[in-house]
Parts: sequence; C-alpha cells; structure tokens
Amino acid sequence: MDLALLVLRLVVGLTFAAHGAQKLFGAFGGPGIAGTAGFFEQIGLRPGKLHAWAAGIAEFFGGLAIALGIVTPVPAAALIAVMTAAVITVHLKNGFFVTNQGYEFNLALAAALFALAGIGAGGWSLDNALGIDMTGTGWALGALGVGLIGGIVAVMSGRIASRHPREHGHPSPA
Repeated sequence: MDLALLVLRLVVGLTFAAHGAQKLFGAFGGPGIAGTAGFFEQIGLRPGKLHAWAAGIAEFFGGLAIALGIVTPVPAAALIAVMTAAVITVHLKNGFFVTNQGYEFNLALAAALFALAGIGAGGWSLDNALGIDMTGTGWALGALGVGLIGGIVAVMSGRIASRHPREHGHPSPA
C-alpha cells in the first residue's frame, strides 16, 4: 500500500508542480506569469496577474507538498480549487472528454486528490515521518468542500472584476 500511495503522490504531485512551473517560471515551454495572466484575462479571471500567481503557486507548491506527502488535505484542497476553476472557465463547455478540451483530466486529478486527502499520504511520507495524522472521511470531505468553494469563489471574483474594470485597474472596453 505504501508503494502504491508513493507512486500516486509522485505522479499527481509532480504533474501539478510541473504545471505550476509552467505558469510561474515559463518552464517546460510554459507561458510564465505574463502569458498565464493574459490568458486568464481572456477567460474572465481578473485581475489576470493575481489569478496567475495564485494558480501557479497552488500548483507548484501544492504539487510538491502532495509529492512529499506533507499535510496532504491542505494542498489537496488548494489543487481541487484550481481544478474547479479550470473546469468552470475552460473545460465544462467542451464536454467530458479531454480530446475535445473537456474536463475528464481535471476530474481524474481532483478525484485522486480527494482520495489522498481521505486515505492519507501513506507510510513513505513526511506526514508519517512527522507523526501528522490528517486522514479520514472528514479530511477528504473538507478538502473537497474547501476546494469546490475556493474554485467557485475565484471564478466569481474574476467575473465580478470583469464587470467593473476601472475599479480593478483595468481600462474600460472601447
């Protein structure tokens, strides 16, 4: 079981960390903060730079925390929030399958995070080494609830900011 959880944590965590590195540093052919901010502005997540930093930090550091297995439900909640925002703003309208830019991959990652929040990071983790026991149904449901609410609030705040561009440092549309 510990080996299986380690592999799951490494794959899911490092996948998120790589995506965060694309956003934050332009690594792996990513757009960096400026490019991510521009994209977020286009999809209504304003201010784009704030949302880009928030998503990049959550993905990079949350992914590393998942990979290391440290306070697992906390980064799980942050990453579920990022997936929720991505589904709402980009993928939902495209249906389920990732071949059509759908939400299939986001859902699979969120489900893995939910499972890790409930099962725990396993014996080969920093949680175990430090005696941190944040496992069980309550932690899993908490991570899911906080993640869903966080993602919805991020999207709503971005859309509200889009309706009032001058108040948020953006010029009015011409």
